[in-house]
Amino acid sequence: MRISVLALEGLFDTALAVTLDALRVANSIAAKTMGGTPRFDVTVVGVRKRVRSGQGFTIPVQTITPDLKPDWVIVPALGTSTPDVLVPALGRADVNDAKAQLLEWRAEGVQIAASCIGTFILADAGLLDHREATTTWSLAPLFRQRYPNVLLDETRMLVRTDIGVTAGAALGHLDLALWLIRQVSPELSTVVSRYLLADIRSSQAPYIIPNHLAQADPLIQRFELWSRDRLKDGFSLQDAASALATSPRSLQRRCQEVLGKSPLAYFQDLRVERAQSLLRGSGLDVDAIAAEVGYVDGATLRTLLRQRLGRGVRDLRADLR
Repeated sequence: MRISVLALEGLFDTALAVTLDALRVANSIAAKTMGGTPRFDVTVVGVRKRVRSGQGFTIPVQTITPDLKPDWVIVPALGTSTPDVLVPALGRADVNDAKAQLLEWRAEGVQIAASCIGTFILADAGLLDHREATTTWSLAPLFRQRYPNVLLDETRMLVRTDIGVTAGAALGHLDLALWLIRQVSPELSTVVSRYLLADIRSSQAPYIIPNHLAQADPLIQRFELWSRDRLKDGFSLQDAASALATSPRSLQRRCQEVLGKSPLAYFQDLRVERAQSLLRGSGLDVDAIAAEVGYVDGATLRTLLRQRLGRGVRDLRADLR
């Protein structure tokens, strides 16, 4: 598999390093223990001759030439974490050149992969329009605002479509690398994951911090504060809207625009977060925790945790040992 990693100025150092390291380990294992030659021909390319990482290190890059014909192009994340820094970065001259190059590659049938903030570059180029995608969960509200035509689900770690793959936040770059290795050899991917003490994760949901998402919008932030005081109570959209001096329809619409979910679904997210916290530190049994977050019994809470996190109470408590 021929892979080109597109390095841009100020990229997230870990994004590049973990991608290259995972592919290097895969090649080493394939050559030494599986009786084969390296499976991945990896090049680091740039739209500029000189590229520095977010930490200021110079990254050796190859110039993109017409004869460069990768099977896959990987776009690592930029080293930005807030909208006020990311939005201007997306308009930089080198980023615009990168978007044009990605469109050219895609027109030639090249598959494109991106993780974390790298997915914003794909979306900005229009490559994700009317397709499912994931991104870094922490900037999902901004992503929805900028790219309403993308079918975003930030709870997923990896999303495969006809144009390639998007992956989740930060170390989602490793999940992406392992996924690419798996396309060549499931056995090799399994061995690499054991060497790196890493597994492909199916969901970002256990890592999402509802409070962080709420800060993207004043109304949602007020709704979050109102909800946290009432987790023991049954949810009422009318009561929430009245308390926030808005209409149920407006609250419903704003939650969908910012969070990609209904007010009730977000209320349940807060219940799950609180239940996780109690499982970690309270010593309460499951029925008592269920009562603390507004459920009549532990069975209902167990079902909700498994639906939202893909894990049960026993698994969550095992993490603490």
